[in-house]
Amino acid sequence: MGSKANDFHMLFFPFMTLGHMLPLVDMAKLFAAHGARITILTTPVNASIIRPTIDDFVQLHIISFPSVEFGLPEGSDNRKFTLSADLHVNFFKAVASLRHSFDSVLRDLRPDCVVTDMFFPWTYYVAAARGIPRLVFHGINNFSLCIMDAYERCRPLVGIPRLVFHGTNNFSLCIIDAYERCRPLVDEAESYVLPSLPHRIELLKTQAMDINKLAGTSMEFMLEIFKEMTEVEPKSYGMVMNSFYDLEPEYVDHHREVMGRRVWNVGPVSLCNHDMTYKSARGGEQPTLASECLKWLEKKPRGSVVYICFGSKGLFSVAQLKEMALGLEASNHSFVLVVQNEDNNWIPEGYEERIKGSGMLIRGWAPQLLILNNIAVGGFVTHCGWNSSLEGICAGLPMVTWPLYAEQFYNEKLLVEVLKVKLSPMSLVASPII
Repeated sequence: MGSKANDFHMLFFPFMTLGHMLPLVDMAKLFAAHGARITILTTPVNASIIRPTIDDFVQLHIISFPSVEFGLPEGSDNRKFTLSADLHVNFFKAVASLRHSFDSVLRDLRPDCVVTDMFFPWTYYVAAARGIPRLVFHGINNFSLCIMDAYERCRPLVGIPRLVFHGTNNFSLCIIDAYERCRPLVDEAESYVLPSLPHRIELLKTQAMDINKLAGTSMEFMLEIFKEMTEVEPKSYGMVMNSFYDLEPEYVDHHREVMGRRVWNVGPVSLCNHDMTYKSARGGEQPTLASECLKWLEKKPRGSVVYICFGSKGLFSVAQLKEMALGLEASNHSFVLVVQNEDNNWIPEGYEERIKGSGMLIRGWAPQLLILNNIAVGGFVTHCGWNSSLEGICAGLPMVTWPLYAEQFYNEKLLVEVLKVKLSPMSLVASPII
């Protein structure tokens, strides 16, 4: 990997969801800005989403996605298109079948390295066979990976009876110490403290990201994918993260020194989007929506609007959305509410007419970078997805957390308890802000 920067060819291969694809495309643009020759490998539907956000310094290489062969509807190579539960396994089988196309691309383009998503563990074997270093992209932060590692280190002790040693040696004392640090995981407590981390991190059991809970569900096939990910990541050349050292220094150090990973933090990658066109097109071209948002926000006083968005997968029940909508209306504050539910049966009767001027509803994808960085926006209610969290930090906005799934509960811990840049709803209840 000693090529000159302007001769150094990097191939980026993002996973087919917006939450993974957008930051990796932004990262590719950052490397291009520093002189590397960049190719993004993707499929037809995703190419149409990526193309409006890149310039001539980034090349697209398109491979076909075998939707029909795996019983998937056309255009399902991006997960923003909802699939029924029984088709999830077909989607990942179709993704795995791309290894042959990936190998052909490596043979033809001969990049100096590849940067591939965590959900493409098989790319390690293909790249290694051709002598090409593979860098792993994780769409999360160092803190969350440290939490996951600490949780997994404790797992083998779950269910083991209390250890009693007579005539202990140093090794036994170390075992006892490790066991006792993990005892909260064994006990029936509602929460536990993860050991050996730079801060005291206490999690509810319901907040733990336990992939073994997938066993016996329609998503059980993911267990093999996570197993392969765990096996190949230490063998890969290293990891690139959408984070930066000064944000989480103790956890970058922990990630490197305790977990033994080679990590480069090159974020916040969304800051590469200086041009208004790229900001509005990020996630798919919607020039009309972007224009409407900006016109609506221009009429609002500085810092008067609350932006509420729960990511591209944040779905709620009809009852939850109704309560949310009515609560926002009753707050007498201007707001922008982004909703992913496809049906409109949650909208209270006469609601859209009543909130005209004070509220804006967006269905589906929103031009989030434009909204967060508008001076009219004064607060952000977020699901704590890492992209949104980092974009909110970069915009300098106060945030309220509402994590829903996956590592979002870990992100909440980092941002509320460690960095103290967000508030959780529970803290607002306990200590009302006057």
